[in-house]
Amino acid sequence: MKKILLTGANGFLGQHLTLSLQRAGCEVIATGRGESRIGRENKITYTAAELTNRNAVRTMLSNYKPDVIIHNAALSKPDECNSNRQLCRQVNVKATRFLLENDADHFIYISTDFVFGENGPHAEDEVTNPLNFYGESKLLAEQLVTESAIRATIVRPVFIYGQVWEGMRPGFLQWIKSSLEQKKVIKVVTDQLRTPTYAKDICGGIEKIITKQAEGIYHFAGKDVVSPYEMAVKTAEALQLDASLVEKVTAETFPEPVKRAKKSGLLIEKAKRELGYNPVSFDEGIKLTFGL
Repeated sequence: MKKILLTGANGFLGQHLTLSLQRAGCEVIATGRGESRIGRENKITYTAAELTNRNAVRTMLSNYKPDVIIHNAALSKPDECNSNRQLCRQVNVKATRFLLENDADHFIYISTDFVFGENGPHAEDEVTNPLNFYGESKLLAEQLVTESAIRATIVRPVFIYGQVWEGMRPGFLQWIKSSLEQKKVIKVVTDQLRTPTYAKDICGGIEKIITKQAEGIYHFAGKDVVSPYEMAVKTAEALQLDASLVEKVTAETFPEPVKRAKKSGLLIEKAKRELGYNPVSFDEGIKLTFGL
């Protein structure tokens, strides 16, 4: 049974990963800021961790001696990263450097599609070109992982969605559902393209990386290229809510302090070929998210 130390376990993907790996028979040491939000009914080992403190990281790794480290923790809001660059560097880059000082058999780093610029969807070997400081910080962390001497894998997901439960923040699809149930008119952009990724597909892909001890870079994304507006309309239709309340707008409607790609997304042929990664369609993902 593999002993896996997972950072960022309190977050959306972190909670899904914790429970998925536990169900797969792994011993999971979940780490995060503050108390566990994963749910009391789930008997897991949880430890609060300050990843920007090298001594704290060394002590944690020495105490638990994990076989695999999955580094999922990050400061992931681009606006926050832009306004507080020092904190962003500490959380996204320095913490990665400290965690790489380990004796584990395998280090898996959860990155992002934000390491790329425009003209997606992107393949793993395309030239990176981050458009904002968040993307730059994640790329710097990727470079640390690539340069390390240990077995390492970089996973890049994009626009993660899926089920939520108590202790989790609602995602984009839950916001759509809640807003339309309250008969609110919502403005959603149509001039951005993404490849939204169902959370459990990422979990399954990471399990395969661990089993195969696969190294290198893998893109875990959905198979459909859709705009947020299309996501909202598809969600409304699946839930039999009023799709006419979804108003089509452009990104210019929401002025933002940082630049984001209009045409993003990731190609998944490598993951399909080498890992047997086979994500659900976005339509199916909606049904799974809401138990339809």
